[in-house]
Amino acid sequence: MTTARTATPSTARAINDRLALNLLLEQGPLTATELRDLTGLSRPTVADLLERLQRTGLVAVVGERGEQRRGPNARLYALVASRAHLAAVDVRSGGVSLVVADLAGQALATAELAVEGDGDAGTAERIVRTLHETAQRAGVERLHTVAVGAPGLVDPATGRLHSTGALPGWHAELLAALRELPGTDVILENEVNLAGRAEYRIGAAQGRDTFVLIWLGHSVGAAVILDGRLRRGASGGTGEICFLPVPGTSGLPSAVGCEEGFHGLVGSAAVCGLARAHGLPADPADDAAAAEAAVRGALDALGEGEPGAAFLDELAARIAVGAAAVCVVLDPGCVVLGGEIGRAGGAELAGRVEHRLAGLSPLRTEVRAGTAGGGAVLAGAVLTAGDAVRRDLFGEP
Repeated sequence: MTTARTATPSTARAINDRLALNLLLEQGPLTATELRDLTGLSRPTVADLLERLQRTGLVAVVGERGEQRRGPNARLYALVASRAHLAAVDVRSGGVSLVVADLAGQALATAELAVEGDGDAGTAERIVRTLHETAQRAGVERLHTVAVGAPGLVDPATGRLHSTGALPGWHAELLAALRELPGTDVILENEVNLAGRAEYRIGAAQGRDTFVLIWLGHSVGAAVILDGRLRRGASGGTGEICFLPVPGTSGLPSAVGCEEGFHGLVGSAAVCGLARAHGLPADPADDAAAAEAAVRGALDALGEGEPGAAFLDELAARIAVGAAAVCVVLDPGCVVLGGEIGRAGGAELAGRVEHRLAGLSPLRTEVRAGTAGGGAVLAGAVLTAGDAVRRDLFGEP
């Protein structure tokens, strides 16, 4: 037999405070009356929590709003976004992009730093120094949390980064240097998982609690969101679909190489090769930017004959092969195409993939083009860092 527990006064106050703070975060400045209407709390309770939150420095009066009645104007209360600051870092093989933001997730300053080759002994220090300088440019002296997105497996138990390929040594050195920052928490997450969070919260998957993001760039990966939760797997390897064995390659992938896996069908080099086979231009660099340009060129050529359409049809068929394997296992109901190639293909490519997928799987699956943009990894990192900061300051569970 279970006994119902009644919330203590302190617990009730904490719940009410979180409710009000989240409303101010989501909707912007509100009056006490608006907070009462939105929360259903009594006038004394709202007055009490506003006074308490002002004492903690999380809420401040930012103006007044005229009411259609006699008497003084109503005070407007807002979240103090400068109460804490955060940073997001997108780590790639060729450098980093970073952003410093406030408690509300508003970007205050950004920076990019290129790294040639495998970098050198001072690469990690230069990146940390750039982060410091970027924060200072925004008037920020201390970062509460830094969220880092990087390629590779992030062990859920230890938080360590493990590579499934040849990553530069400065990646690990950068993480170690960031973790030495005094008073700053560091969160490490796989880059595609962060992009998946961005699509879930602000992108194409808003309103869906279950979907899979397929990231199409230099290589291919996936972020799996089931019942509103990001799934990582036992070793952090959920979504490593570059290793997925698929028809159409000349062999099978191995534990140390994905060239003969799904990567070999839809990685940037394969997409560039496919474009050239259809008589379309593709930069010999065969990188993500080259593949993105090739897809955009095919879209531009749709009205000029068959090469563009034939290329997109074959690319869609290749993507659908991997998507079908994911869908018959997870049944997500929705697949979002992200990364440089997915972003370039947009709704045109997504529609063709959906059509092909319908012929491969009995499970009805909608395919959408990602809308979180080219900064999806950074956007997801900002959201992740912001969630962590608010859990700390708001006392969120």
